[in-house]
Amino acid sequence: MIKMDSHIHSEYSPDSNSKIDDILRCAKRENIDVIAISDHNTVDGTDEVLRKTRNTDILAIPSIEISSTDGHILGFGCEENIPRDLTPEETIDRIHDLGGLAIIPHPYCFYRHGLLHKTDYKSLKIDAIETKNARFIVGYCNNKAKNLSKKENIPALGASDAHYYEFVGDCYSLVDCEKDIENIFKAIKKGNIEAHGKGTSNILLSKYLFEKNVLKKFD
Repeated sequence: MIKMDSHIHSEYSPDSNSKIDDILRCAKRENIDVIAISDHNTVDGTDEVLRKTRNTDILAIPSIEISSTDGHILGFGCEENIPRDLTPEETIDRIHDLGGLAIIPHPYCFYRHGLLHKTDYKSLKIDAIETKNARFIVGYCNNKAKNLSKKENIPALGASDAHYYEFVGDCYSLVDCEKDIENIFKAIKKGNIEAHGKGTSNILLSKYLFEKNVLKKFD
């Protein structure tokens, strides 16, 4: 089994200050085998992490978190930007055209653009959903996603959704396959994957948000 965190934000997202080097250091500390920098509406972070993980023990998979008209969608495996503000159907088609998987992050979290809060999943060609997002480890959002995964046999992923590098690996997936992109994609599609992890510490999160806002004032 390999350990994967498929939803990490870097400084290329407007709501994160995390350097790629710090993310990689924390991924190594947490024994993460596979990471994806899934920044908001840009693959600039992917470009950097692919460069920096070449010939290392960590496998980086291209990714992007796209803002569709109804909510966020991960283009897992996409190395090109996909325009924001397309419909969910159009966004997913673009992801598939690029050979990626359409993964729905925090599907039911209405205040963080959870796609399935507004959109009927039956109309979408979803490849997987997050059932353990470290920002919402307990309560309605993750539980409803977990129930949907079981009911409809939709592959379930865990991910940190880390906007601060210290949170990398709080939630993660265990994937039953070899450590390469092709086999990981096959394993996800077959559901040979398990969601694991813990919730991000509210104390550390509050500290990060405080420091981020203080530093912003002096930029």
